[in-house]
Amino acid sequence: MPTRSARTIWTGGLQDGSGRTELVSSGLGTYDVSFPRRSVDTTEGFTSPEELIAAAHASCYAMALSGGLGRAGATSIALTVEADVSLGPDPAGGFRISGVVLRVRGRVEGLDQAGFLAAAEAAKAGCPVSKALTGTEITLDAALD
Repeated sequence: MPTRSARTIWTGGLQDGSGRTELVSSGLGTYDVSFPRRSVDTTEGFTSPEELIAAAHASCYAMALSGGLGRAGATSIALTVEADVSLGPDPAGGFRISGVVLRVRGRVEGLDQAGFLAAAEAAKAGCPVSKALTGTEITLDAALD
């Protein structure tokens, strides 16, 4: 299996510094990162590790669910997946990823709501990003449109 790479170049201290994170493998972009922007509600054009993890989780989960629906004999017409990743204090000191909320809405043929929920839960457990986040509470809100 392939390895994907990203690179961040950081200058300055934690509070007064900033960085640029580049998606090296795909070449799709370079994004500004800043701790002060990471720890407040307004991002002002900066991304954060949490947002990048949310993007990774949403896309990975969509793939896992699509595959699971196919294995269940259903046809996935459209899946909309949103992931919210929260940063919070770590009781041991510093910060940690304190939780993830996955929301999925699907248009699916050949499966009722109960079957969709079962596939959604299985995808949550089987998604490689979910597995990487073991130890973090992942909440799932799944429904058919």
